[in-house]
Amino acid sequence: MFETLSDRLDKVFTGLRGKGRLTDADIDATAREIRIALLEADVALPAVRAFIAAVKERARGAEVSQALNPAQQVIKIVNEELIQILGGETRRLRYAKQSPTVIMLAGLQGSGKTTLAGKLGRWLKGQGHTPLLVACDLQRPNAVNQLSIVARQAGVDVYAPEPGNGVGDPIRVAADSIDHARRTLHDVVVVDTAGRLGIDAELMAQAAGIRDAVQPDETLFVVDAMIGQDAVTTAEAFRDGVGFSGVVLTKLDGDARGGAALSVRYVTGQPIMFASTGEKLTDFDVFHPERMASRILGMGDVLTLIEQAEQAFDADQAEKMAGKLASREGFTLEDFLEQMMAIRKMGPIANLLGMLPGAGAMKEQLKQVDDRDLDRTAAIIRSMTPQERVDSKIINASRRVRIANGSGVTVTEVNQLLERFAQAQKMMGQMAGSMGMPGMGPMSKKARGRQMQAQSSKKGKGKKGKGGKAPARRPAGAPGLPPGAGNPFGGLPGGMPSLPPGQALPDLSKLDFSKFGDERPGR
Repeated sequence: MFETLSDRLDKVFTGLRGKGRLTDADIDATAREIRIALLEADVALPAVRAFIAAVKERARGAEVSQALNPAQQVIKIVNEELIQILGGETRRLRYAKQSPTVIMLAGLQGSGKTTLAGKLGRWLKGQGHTPLLVACDLQRPNAVNQLSIVARQAGVDVYAPEPGNGVGDPIRVAADSIDHARRTLHDVVVVDTAGRLGIDAELMAQAAGIRDAVQPDETLFVVDAMIGQDAVTTAEAFRDGVGFSGVVLTKLDGDARGGAALSVRYVTGQPIMFASTGEKLTDFDVFHPERMASRILGMGDVLTLIEQAEQAFDADQAEKMAGKLASREGFTLEDFLEQMMAIRKMGPIANLLGMLPGAGAMKEQLKQVDDRDLDRTAAIIRSMTPQERVDSKIINASRRVRIANGSGVTVTEVNQLLERFAQAQKMMGQMAGSMGMPGMGPMSKKARGRQMQAQSSKKGKGKKGKGGKAPARRPAGAPGLPPGAGNPFGGLPGGMPSLPPGQALPDLSKLDFSKFGDERPGR
């Protein structure tokens, strides 16, 4: 959604980076370009004016004029002001001291309230709560049925005593749902209300009646991020007519210009609390202003990527994999498949790569990433026997033909997979032996101690050479050798991979220094 805005801002900052000192004219020109970029992104004019005024005031201050890199300092200012206009800090839900906590959803028809109710219910369940979805949209055809289906998919309960389709009193249903939640021990109630295609008095009256009946702890205004400036007008109308404590942005995965996300917080004064980035129930998370600003400026969103990885990768499975590599058991095709499936759960690969810093410069390459490649790879591995997955070296030509036929691919694709796996297997072995897997740390102290003890026992037992002489000692004053320098594989700095065969370091402990006399004065 913010791709166009990101491209425009990136061009502005590219022109700044080549300048060692910024004049007032440079600052004015930069502010003008940023203003145009924001207006083209459909950001509300009052928000643009406030943003540009803050940036210009700080850019002319001492923090830029005295900076070693003024351009980077301006980028930092833009980032910080962007965070402020998006809300400053993450706003969390306020829960009632006495259950149940009531959350009311309000907004226009088509903004995604019913689907959002299911997403919110699933998210609350993941936080350890027992939510109850309440069907108070009794006007829209099949709205009650849709909420029931969404609730079943999310694994939460629903309260729908009326069939809907114009039948029933939504205010009475909302009031009865609170008693029902207390009886069934639900600690959070999510009330899905009706919407209209436009703002009218009947809509506002019904929403206000439901608000008075349930006394919600949080009233969330659901706004479609794709409707542009009209989102601000709608938000102001709901703020004045019903009142709300937070905003939820939906359809952030669309290709619209996304100015609503940057406008609604400033115009209404209420924080953006959640963001929906897709149609699936999993495409929903807390809105973090600093992360959104980082994405808009092309700096990536590593924290969100880490959180998604933590959810997708099982901790016990990761620990088992780390122990397996540390014990030199080897990396098999079965492990390769498990890791690949965990990555697949995190979402589209292009989206994951887009969260990395600097990914904005690779947009064309990211568009060519096809998730079906992972599915084909999984099909190839699943067409192998358990023995072949454990020991890929036994896969000969006839086995490769059988695997290709079983997975619906060519033999060439099977060969390419095995070649890539052999490279990954070799890399995993080097990582386990040198610096450990990312996140599992270096080799344990006991293992390293056993390795050093084995090295010292091999080379330091004081064997005598020809003539009964003990090995020559290092002359006094000569610099000490680094620990483990006599072993080409044990003395390299931590984290460096082993040298290729035939390029090992010489065993320096075998050098004879006895022929060099001690030339120090008085010796």
